[in-house]
Amino acid sequence: MLRRRGLLAGTGAVLALPWPGRADDLGTACVQAVRGQMAALGDGPVLLNSYLVQAGSAAGDFDITQANAAYVYDNALAGLLLLAAGYPAEAKRIAQALESAQAHDRKFADGRLRNCYQAGGMAQPAKLAGFWDAKAGRWDEDPYQVGTDSGPLAWAMLLWAALGMTAPANRAGNFLDQELRAPSGYYGGLYGYDPAQIQLTWQSTEQNVDLAAAFRALGRAEDSAHAAGFVQSMFDLSAGRFDSGAGADGAVNHLAAADAGIWPYLAGLGSEVSALNAIGTLQRGSGIGFSDASDGIWLEGTAFAALALKQMGHLSFAESFLATVAKNISPEGYVYATISPSLATGLTVGPSLRQGVPAQVFNYYRRPSLSATCWAGLAALGVNPLAAPGNTRG
Repeated sequence: MLRRRGLLAGTGAVLALPWPGRADDLGTACVQAVRGQMAALGDGPVLLNSYLVQAGSAAGDFDITQANAAYVYDNALAGLLLLAAGYPAEAKRIAQALESAQAHDRKFADGRLRNCYQAGGMAQPAKLAGFWDAKAGRWDEDPYQVGTDSGPLAWAMLLWAALGMTAPANRAGNFLDQELRAPSGYYGGLYGYDPAQIQLTWQSTEQNVDLAAAFRALGRAEDSAHAAGFVQSMFDLSAGRFDSGAGADGAVNHLAAADAGIWPYLAGLGSEVSALNAIGTLQRGSGIGFSDASDGIWLEGTAFAALALKQMGHLSFAESFLATVAKNISPEGYVYATISPSLATGLTVGPSLRQGVPAQVFNYYRRPSLSATCWAGLAALGVNPLAAPGNTRG
C-alpha cells in the first residue's frame, strides 16, 4: 500500500512542471469548445459527438464506427459541465434530448436509455448510432452502442436530477431496479441487438459508484445504499484501494482502474488515502493511465485525478496534471483522449456474439474527446459532479 506521504514524496519531478495558464482559463476553454460544437448543431434538444474523428482515407475502424456516435455518459457530463459553468439552458437541451430518447425508443418503453445515439438533433423515434460496413455492403450497428449499461444511465440521472427533471430520472431508476438489481449492487447492463439483448451479470465498482451518487441525488436512499454496499465490498485492504469489480461468477477483478479507484472518493464512498493509492498505482509521469494495463497517459482520468487532488488540497500536484491536459488540446478545442496514438485499458467492449470470434479489445485513441474535455473543464472549475447535492465544489 502506498501512503499519501510516499506518493507525494515520489512526485518531485511532476510537481516541478510549469503550469501553462490559469485553471479558470482551461475551464473557460473547455466550456466554450463544448458550446461551439453545440451551436453548430442548431436549436432544440441535441446530443454531441463523443469524438471528432478522422475522415476520408485517414479514417480507421475506430473513426468509422464512432463518426456519428453520441454516448450518453459523455453527453450527460457535457450537460453537467454547462450547468456548472452557468449555462443551464444549454445543459437542458442535452437533458431534453435524453428525455426524448427515453420516451421514444424504437423498441422499448421501460425507462432505459441506449448507451449511444446518433449525434445531432433528437428525432422521434430516437436514431441509434451506426456505420456503413463496406465489406458487408450494409448499414450496421454496434452491440455495445445499442445496449444499456447501468453506469451511463446513472449519469443521465445525475444530469436530470441536477435540472429538477425527476420524472425521467425516476423512470430510469425504476428500470434499473426491475432489470439490473443484483443481490448486492447492480449488474453491468444489457448487451446486443434488438429485441433479444442479453443481461450482463458482471458488476462494476465504477458503475455502482455512479448509481450510488445518482440515487442519492434523487433521494432514493435505499437504492443508493444498495449500490454503495457493493462498492464497499470491492475495497482491497491489502492494496489500499478499490478493485474494478466482479465477474459473472462472482470472482473479484483486481485490475486497478482509474474510475474505480478515484470515483469512490469523489462520491464520498472512499477515503483520500484510497484515491491516492489508486493515483500512485496508475501514475505515468505527469498523468495517469486508464488501468494498470495502460502504459501511457489517459487524459480523461488525468483530469478527474486532478479534481480529486484539488479537493484534497494538493494543489501543486493537481496543477501538474492539469498542465498535461492543457498541453493536449486539439485544434477544435477538445482535449484529446490520449497522448499516445492508442492506449490499452485491459478491458473488452463486451462478450463476443459470434462463435470462435474473441471479444473486441477496448482501447482509447488520440482523438478529440468530449468526455476528456468535460472532465478537464470540471476539474479546472473545481466542480465535483459525483458529490452529494449542495457539496459539489472541490
